[in-house]
Amino acid sequence: MFEVANKVHDETRQGEAYSPFINDTNTYVRKFYIESYGCQMNFSDSEIVASILNTEGFGATRNFEEADLIFLNTCSIREKAEQTVRKRLTEFKKLKHKNPSLLVGVLGCMAERLKSKFLEEEKLVDLVIGPDAYRSLPGLITEADSGQKGVNVLLSRDETYSDIAPVRLNSNGITAFVSIMRGCNNMCSFCVVPFTRGRERSRDAASIIDECQNLFNAGYKEITLLGQNVDSYYYTPEDGSSTITFAMLLEMAARVSPDLRIRFSTSHPKDITDDVLYTMARYENICNYIHLPLQSGSTRVLQLMNRNYTQEWYMAKVDRIREIIPDCGISSDIIAGFCTETEQDHKDTLQVMEYSTYDMSYMFFYSERPGTLAQRRYKDDVPEEVKKQRLQEIVQLQNRLSQQSNQRDIGKTFKVLIEGDSKKSSQDWMGRSSQNKVIVFPKNDYLFQPGNYVCVKVTSCTQATLLGEIVN
Repeated sequence: MFEVANKVHDETRQGEAYSPFINDTNTYVRKFYIESYGCQMNFSDSEIVASILNTEGFGATRNFEEADLIFLNTCSIREKAEQTVRKRLTEFKKLKHKNPSLLVGVLGCMAERLKSKFLEEEKLVDLVIGPDAYRSLPGLITEADSGQKGVNVLLSRDETYSDIAPVRLNSNGITAFVSIMRGCNNMCSFCVVPFTRGRERSRDAASIIDECQNLFNAGYKEITLLGQNVDSYYYTPEDGSSTITFAMLLEMAARVSPDLRIRFSTSHPKDITDDVLYTMARYENICNYIHLPLQSGSTRVLQLMNRNYTQEWYMAKVDRIREIIPDCGISSDIIAGFCTETEQDHKDTLQVMEYSTYDMSYMFFYSERPGTLAQRRYKDDVPEEVKKQRLQEIVQLQNRLSQQSNQRDIGKTFKVLIEGDSKKSSQDWMGRSSQNKVIVFPKNDYLFQPGNYVCVKVTSCTQATLLGEIVN
């Protein structure tokens, strides 16, 4: 599937776990290698998998050619990710000729959706494990070692992995993700997530806050609370005490320390409440940034998508965010060319983009996904060339909105968390503002380091990045 974003978004990358687990001879028993694709939930799941493998004596490697076990944590949201995974599996299959004991496995959403195809038709993998079955990995690996195929794609109504401490993959030691819930109940017609990740369930709030506290104690300065739809977080403790909503959880996380920044992703427009917005406004360390997916600006198309809001309702929500948090950054997801989309529907999308003045967006043209409600109910009838043209218009508009948004920040001063060196120069630091904008600024002779907060005055900008200098 063709896709464009106006900001760098690492959709497909590899992660390596760094394991403290060694055996009695001070050597790793076996080595594993994980590549993760798709949404941040998959990257978070890979950290859980790494933790489970650690307890079984597996150490990590950066080099897949020396691994005894290779896993691809996969995504079924878009066709591009599936194509990439198939290509990688074909490459890894060649390694098995050199190393017959090598095991190759597929984790995540593609595992659940395409299990039989991988195992029987293509014979590309030895293990297929769905997102709710990672605890069964040790037994499945043992089965695969004996020559059997290891398979478990059963979905769960209660699995949250709340008792597993993730092994941070590719960590900078500054920022981390904390999963607060799993699954999704929204049943958007274009999306496979409810079918591949199961029904929505919220994680024990105490375990979430403990993880946040442990991360802060370890030196992390920013955590992102993660879920398919964080605003529907709803946990009732077993002792019968009061139910904890997302607004309450957000406040609990903020109170871990004023020096720990809190972000969250992703919000569904129909579920984000005034309580959440007021909590954000009340705590300086809760970042003023909301990812608020639009998908389409046409009320008619939104109904076909089963998004449960109208164009007018969405715009009113944007107004409410601006009213309670005037300097809040807002980003979005947008799909061009959904089933039956007309030129007027497309213009409605452009209209809402103009109204919302997004700082950035992730933009795609519609690609029908097997098993979704849209695939069963609607005809994918918008020609591909029309989809591409409409997507290009969306991208051009967002580029302009992003440029204008950044230009409005020139002359302003922001509190920035230093995350590391700029990608382009080791003489510059890179960090993000509360509004999630990347800011690059010279190190000069200041004795700062990653993890420090600094005040940076914006002096200029590009379409994607703010440029500035440290001020007192």
